Amino acid sequence: MDLALLRTFVAVHRAGSFTRAATLLGLSQPAVTSQIRTLERQMGRPLFHRRARGVTPTAVGDELAHKAAPHLDALLRIAETEREVAGALRTLHLAGPPEFLSLRVLPALAPLVGQGQTLRTAFTSDAEQALDGLAAGQHDLVVTTSRPRGGLFSASPLCDEDQVLVAAPYWAALVDRAELRDKGPLALDGIPVVEVHESLPLVTRYWGSVFDRVPECAATVVAPDLRAVLECVRAGAGLAVLPRYLCGDDLAAGRIVALLDPDVPPLRTWFLAVRAGSLGLAHLARAHDRLLRAAVRW
Repeated sequence: MDLALLRTFVAVHRAGSFTRAATLLGLSQPAVTSQIRTLERQMGRPLFHRRARGVTPTAVGDELAHKAAPHLDALLRIAETEREVAGALRTLHLAGPPEFLSLRVLPALAPLVGQGQTLRTAFTSDAEQALDGLAAGQHDLVVTTSRPRGGLFSASPLCDEDQVLVAAPYWAALVDRAELRDKGPLALDGIPVVEVHESLPLVTRYWGSVFDRVPECAATVVAPDLRAVLECVRAGAGLAVLPRYLCGDDLAAGRIVALLDPDVPPLRTWFLAVRAGSLGLAHLARAHDRLLRAAVRW
């Protein structure tokens, strides 16, 4: 059986689409369709059900993918090892929110640069957009708080992020902590809110988790970068909900103050997402492993 046909088949099985598989393989969509039809003729059975949006595997297709994919991935690892021995190193393309990539991911990967690795970064806080780029082959690795679904992706939990309700000392001095714990956000009336978006994504998550209600406030300052939100809070613009990794130093130094210490702080889990089977690429596997090991300290 032609390995090229099997490679195309596995790509379609994982992508759920001839068009998406064609993009990943660098082929035209008609070429992918032709190869799948050739393989189906050789097998004597259909491998996919054609749908209005993409394809789904038949039972025969699922069985073939289960048998073939691990061996194709192993061959890919061998080819990549030979490529590196020959001195050719691929560029690593990664995507995710600017704050987390800047303060966590890129510093953790920096030592790889000394080994000859080149990096290219795409900053985006839109998880769906980042995963679409991963699916299309624009990125090799995506860091996201949205666990990706479907057979195209493989995701590993990276770390948990502790969310903190903070304000500058001036505003914190005006808050009755006992009232805040007992009555909830009513104790915060009159304090401006700083957020990354008009929809108050961080405040809404915190209010729902800690106070079991939706916020009734509106943002006074909107800045679509958590580092800018932190600077605004530190300068006295109001309160905000921020990840502890970002504001921990300012909390320790007293430049900002945690307004509440809930029994169960709101958490977000970060995931490290790759295309299924792509960890056979040595440069990607190296970065993936390095980030998982670094995250133990985060």
